[in-house]
Amino acid sequence: MNLIIVESPTKCKTLSRFLGKEYQLESTMGHIRDLPKSKLAVDVKKKFKPDWEIVSGKEKVISQLKKAAKKAKQVILATDLDREGEAIAYHVSVICSNEKLKMKNEKFPRIVFHEITKSAIEKALENPRKIDMNLVRAQKARRILDRLVGYKLSPMLWKKVRRGLSAGRVQSVVVRLITEREAEIKKFSSEEYWRIYASLTIPDRNMPTIRDREIFLAELVGKSGEKYSLGEKVELFSGTHTITKTRIINQKQAEAIVKDLNNSFIVEKIEKKQAFRYPAAPFITSTLQQAAGQRFGWSGKFTMRIAQSLYEKGLITYHRTDSTHLAQSAVQKIREYIKKNFSDEYLPQQAKIYKTKSKVAQEAHEAIRPTNIEVRGQRLGADLKGQAQKLYDFIWQRAIACQMAAARIEKVKLIINCGEYQFESNGQRMLFDGFLNVYQISFSENILPALKKGDRLKLTSLGAIRNTTSPPPRYTEASLIKSLEREGIGRPSTYAQIISLIQQRQYVEKLEAKFHSTNLGEAVNGFLVKNFSDIVDIPFTAQMENDLDGIANGKLKWVNVIDDFYTPLEKKLTQVEKKAERVKIEVEKTDKKCPQCGGDLIIRIGRFGKFIACSNFPECKYTQAFVEIIKGVKCPQCGKAIVIKRSKKGKKFYGCSNYPKCNWASWRRPKS
Repeated sequence: MNLIIVESPTKCKTLSRFLGKEYQLESTMGHIRDLPKSKLAVDVKKKFKPDWEIVSGKEKVISQLKKAAKKAKQVILATDLDREGEAIAYHVSVICSNEKLKMKNEKFPRIVFHEITKSAIEKALENPRKIDMNLVRAQKARRILDRLVGYKLSPMLWKKVRRGLSAGRVQSVVVRLITEREAEIKKFSSEEYWRIYASLTIPDRNMPTIRDREIFLAELVGKSGEKYSLGEKVELFSGTHTITKTRIINQKQAEAIVKDLNNSFIVEKIEKKQAFRYPAAPFITSTLQQAAGQRFGWSGKFTMRIAQSLYEKGLITYHRTDSTHLAQSAVQKIREYIKKNFSDEYLPQQAKIYKTKSKVAQEAHEAIRPTNIEVRGQRLGADLKGQAQKLYDFIWQRAIACQMAAARIEKVKLIINCGEYQFESNGQRMLFDGFLNVYQISFSENILPALKKGDRLKLTSLGAIRNTTSPPPRYTEASLIKSLEREGIGRPSTYAQIISLIQQRQYVEKLEAKFHSTNLGEAVNGFLVKNFSDIVDIPFTAQMENDLDGIANGKLKWVNVIDDFYTPLEKKLTQVEKKAERVKIEVEKTDKKCPQCGGDLIIRIGRFGKFIACSNFPECKYTQAFVEIIKGVKCPQCGKAIVIKRSKKGKKFYGCSNYPKCNWASWRRPKS
C-alpha cells in the first residue's frame, strides 16, 4: 500500500476518484509544524535557528500520519506546489522519518500538479522528484522574518503607543499606503471649474428626439486653438493622481462665454477611426481577487476561500499563482471550443500568448482556468451552487475570452465651430463584439447622427455646469491589491489575509467598500515611519520579496538575507527604546459627561471595536457601549434612527436602533 499525503480532506476525496485501492490517502489539515505563539522561537545567536513545534490540536493527525506511514511502501507527498506546500511536505517527511520508524528520505517522493485531474495525477506519479529545499528555505526565511518583525517590533509599539498592538513586515506597509492616502485626501484643496455644453440637432428634421439620437451633446473644448481642458498630474506617496479640469474657473467667466456664443454651429471636421479592445490575460491570484471584488463585491479572503474549494474539487487549476501562462494542451482545447461554438471570426489565426508581468512571479505555475473547458457551471449541478458557481463561470469566461478575437469599435469625433469657439462630441458603436460575447465588460454605445463637413446645426439649449476637482480616491480592496502587486509588496496569495488582519487590528476600517485609516492606525504608522522607516519603506519591502525569490532560486543564502535585515533592526530597536517619545493617540470627543466623575466622555478603540470611556482613566474606569448613528437617515420601516452594528464575524452592517421591535437591516449604507 502506498500512502499519499495532501493538506485537506476535500483534496483527499477528489484524488480518491482517480486512484486505485493500492493508494491510501491522508491529509495534514494544513501546517503540522510551526513556530509557537508563546515565544520568539528563533535563536538569533545560532544563525536564526527556528524552534519548530507541533501545531496545537494536530496531535491526532500526526499520530494517524505516522501510523499510516509505518505501514506504507512509499509516502508520496502531494501537497500544494507553492512554497507553503513544499514546507508542509518537508515537515511531514521530518516527522514521519524519525529513528523509531526507521525510514529513509528516499521513501518520501514529492509530486506536484497544477490541477486535480486523472491525467495530471498519473503524470505526477510517473515523474516524482525530491523535496525542493530551496523552496523550503524560502518559506522558512519568510516565516522567520515575519516572526522577528512581529515579536521584536510589537513590544516596542506596546511601550510607545499602546498595549496589545502588533506590527508586521508587510501589514505595516499596507497600513502606510492607506494612511498616507487618507493624509493626501485631508490635505487636498478642492478647486472650482466649469464645463459648457451645447445641445444640438440637425435643422429641418421633424420632431427630433434624444431617443432617435438626433439631439446630441457637444462640449466646449477651446477658443481660437487654445484648449480649455487641463490634465494636471499630482505626485502622491502611492502613485500619480491626474486631476482633469478646465480653464474656466468661475461662474462669471462661464456666463461671459455663454453670452459670447452665437447660434451658428457648423461641423468643421469628422474623425472616424476603428479601435480594438483586446481580451485580458487569464486570471492569476491577484487579478481574480480584483475582478471578483469589482464584479461581485467580494472580499479577497472570501474569493480565495471559494477558489480553494473549486481547486480541491478538481474544477479549476491551482489558484495561488503569479503566472499568466497556459499549457499548450489547454490553449488547444479552448481554441477547439471557440471554433465549435462560435463563427470563424471569433477565433484568431494564432493562439494568444501572455507574458507574466508580476515583479514577484514565483514558480512556473499555470494561470487559473477550468480543468475541463467543456463543462459550464450550470452543468455541474449539485457539485456547484451559489457563489461557487458564480466564480467558476467567471473563471471559465475569462479563460475562453483570453483566446478570442478582439472587439472592434468605431469611434467618431465631431469638431464643431461656433465662431472662435470649438466644441467636441464623441460617439462610439460596436462593430464586432469579439471576446465581449463571452466576458462582459461595461460598454455603452453613443451613436451620433450622420453628418458631413459644413453641416449647420441647430442649438436647442446651452448650459454651464459647475464642477470641483476631486481628491485622490480612497482604496477599495481591488485597487489596494493592484497597488500592492504593482509595487511588488508581499505575495498575492497573502493579500486577502493581510487586508483582513489590518481591519481586525482596528488600524483601518472599511466603509462603503472603501478603506479609511483610524486614529489608531495613523498613530502606529506615524511612529513606524518616524523610527523604523526601512520596515515600512515600499522599495525596501519589495527588495525583500526579491531576496526571498533569490533564496527560492538557490541564488542567495537564507541566513545571510535574515542577518542583513535583523542586525540593523536590532540596533535601531535599542536606540528607539531609549530616545523615542510615547505617542499620544488622538481621541474622538463626545458632547457627554461621565455619570460617575463628571469628566468628558471620549471614544476609544479596543479589541472589539469602538467604545465610550471616561477621559479620566485610569482614575475613573467608567465605560459604555458605542452606538454610531447615521445622521440624516431614518429607518424606512419605522422612522427611527439607523445605527452601525457588527455581525458575529465582525462585519459591519446597518440596522434600526429600535431593534428588536423593528428588524430592518442592510449591508449597504442607506441613502438619505
